[in-house]
Amino acid sequence: MQRQGGASAAFKGNKQYLPSKPCQACGRTMSWRKRWARVWDELRYCSDACRSARTVRHG
Repeated sequence: MQRQGGASAAFKGNKQYLPSKPCQACGRTMSWRKRWARVWDELRYCSDACRSARTVRHG
């Protein structure tokens, strides 16, 4: 049975092969998510809390 929706055959649920990057506010590693596919290059913070804390300190 083949997967629908363009899922990669190499992925198969193993997240270690997905891209990741650190949060600019706290340094926590963020793993790639399908909902972030369009904005992955612009993504900087892991959460709303980090985004607002970073804005307050340097705003």
